Amino acid sequence: MFEKLEHLPDDPILGMMAKFRRDTSDRKVDLAAGVYQDENGKTVVLRAVREAEQRVHDAQKTKTYEGLAGNVSFNRAMQRLIFGESHPVINDRRVATVQTTGGSGGLHIVADVLRRAEKEPVVWLSGPTWPNHRPLIRGGDLSFEVYPYYDVERRGIDFDGMLGALDQAAAGDVVLLHGCCHNPTGADLSQGQWDQLVGVLERRGLIPFIDMAYQGFARGVDEDAYGARLCAARLPEMIVVTSGSKNFGVYRDRVGTATLVAPDADTTAACASHLANVTRTVYSMPPAHGAAVIDTILRDDKLHAEWLDELGTMRDRINSLRSRFSAAMAERTGNDRFDFVADQTGMFSILGLSREQVDRLREESHIYMVASSRANIAGVRQSNLDYLADAIAAVLKP
Repeated sequence: MFEKLEHLPDDPILGMMAKFRRDTSDRKVDLAAGVYQDENGKTVVLRAVREAEQRVHDAQKTKTYEGLAGNVSFNRAMQRLIFGESHPVINDRRVATVQTTGGSGGLHIVADVLRRAEKEPVVWLSGPTWPNHRPLIRGGDLSFEVYPYYDVERRGIDFDGMLGALDQAAAGDVVLLHGCCHNPTGADLSQGQWDQLVGVLERRGLIPFIDMAYQGFARGVDEDAYGARLCAARLPEMIVVTSGSKNFGVYRDRVGTATLVAPDADTTAACASHLANVTRTVYSMPPAHGAAVIDTILRDDKLHAEWLDELGTMRDRINSLRSRFSAAMAERTGNDRFDFVADQTGMFSILGLSREQVDRLREESHIYMVASSRANIAGVRQSNLDYLADAIAAVLKP
């Protein structure tokens, strides 16, 4: 049987990470990995997480299952993090949430519910989007469309193209949106653009599907939720998937949520039943540890404040790196080609390099990024900034 299986090519990002690990150069720079790294190149455990883990350990008296929906207290805490403490959708019992195995698990769970709710659901994806979006929500009875989002030549959002495409979508179509820190481009909608976009969604009867993998990494926890909260206030239905990997740093604990907002409490109860039923057919019960840790942080004033402070430190470091990288490239190239990096948010930016230039950076300077020239800005450090800028400037010369 198994001899019939053919060897599959490596995942582009994971394959690049493997090459980086095998590289023995002491000058190597990792801009491919999709994780936050500090100034020492480490993905450390946050202080708030470590203290919360100790509390969870000390209080734990059983290892029994949490249930299909996961940690109910965590789910409620995440609803408040997404929508705010007193958003009408929470007060009106219009929100159904289940704990998932990371944001990836949430995307898959939601896709299965969509297929139950609509015979042939259509999901619109941004061009470009996170490469794993399509495989995670792929299905034989689910169709994809792409709306323009990022113009590589102009190094900015093609907002008119985006609105024009969505203005042609059919009522009931689902529009996948990045809540903040767009991956892979780093180019986010402004609040004014969110206002215009929601007007189109409302007029066309479209359902927003917001991927909130980076809440707090752009401008702040509340600021980054502007689009999600606006959609909830204006539209009868929406979807939100979250991840605790980046903003809590609990990558390997695989914790996230899938949330549906419905028009009324009765419909919400039906949504909750389907979310739970789908999890039963995929992984049955989600793991307990990460959710318990995040729930402990969000429900404790001291830990919550400490987490916000640590999150702010990560956010400020990335924003500072963006500014310093742009300035370093301007100094070396004598132009503003890389100024856009300073204006973007989150960990990622597409630098606009050719495949040949990306290959040269890896082969000549041991600088690793994916073929599209998507770079993880968190991989830049004060100790390698000049080396990186010199190498990029070198491959840009004719």
